[in-house]
Amino acid sequence: MESIRIDSHQHFWNYDPKRHTWMSDEMTLLKNNFLPPDLLPYLQKCNLDACVAVQAEQSEDENTFLLNLAENFDFIKGIVGWVDFQADNLEERLSYYSQFPKMKGFRHILQDEQQRDFMLRPAFMRGISKLEKYNFSYDILIFTDQLPYALDFVKAFPQQSFVIDHLAKPLIKQQIVGDWRTYIEKIASYRNVYCKISGMVTEADWKQWKNEDFKIYLDLVVEAFGIDRLMYGSDWPVCTLAANYEEQFAIIQEYFSSFSRSEQDQLFGINASSFYHL
Repeated sequence: MESIRIDSHQHFWNYDPKRHTWMSDEMTLLKNNFLPPDLLPYLQKCNLDACVAVQAEQSEDENTFLLNLAENFDFIKGIVGWVDFQADNLEERLSYYSQFPKMKGFRHILQDEQQRDFMLRPAFMRGISKLEKYNFSYDILIFTDQLPYALDFVKAFPQQSFVIDHLAKPLIKQQIVGDWRTYIEKIASYRNVYCKISGMVTEADWKQWKNEDFKIYLDLVVEAFGIDRLMYGSDWPVCTLAANYEEQFAIIQEYFSSFSRSEQDQLFGINASSFYHL
């Protein structure tokens, strides 16, 4: 049987300037509505069957919005939502979301927190400790400067399913590897941590990136995580700041073209299916 092919990381929204405050002036392109009928033709062109929709705004309204979309569009196989991990009623909220089969996990936009080690707050960690009971995963969204804290974070929860979003955003534009490599290798030594090959084009030069700009970073995550803990994600529509859907897909497709069919199947679907219980 042919394995299902999955885009493990993309977003939907009805643009609202009050809610999508992370969109800067240089992101005018994103200040529009992006919905499932907009994405589907791209998935079909790239021979992808399904996707995982990830939160782009920190509210439970976002969960309702995404779950409604998933109910109406069957190719959305999973949702990564948001909850307040520091809230007193967190357990009650997790219990509530566990009734929705397509709610697979949660994320907090750690990269934007002024406190760079926000994830190590006792109240936040207490919240994370409750995820395993409900079989929810956690997406780690950080910038490279937060990798040392992420290492301590994953160390604290050896049974929790984690995935690093966007390779932890290495400095691709500057072609810097440095500490990013050191910490990625350390984090990858924990077998409960996966990594999404996603969001690379927006860390490169938006106007002048070349396929070879990504090679060293791809080499390093393949070496660190192995093919069985990597998953493809487009980060659409954010990727459109630097590349259209087919262009960003082609970078990954070309790099992995020399890998075996079974390894490509893992990257483009099996690993995401396994991680998110799709």
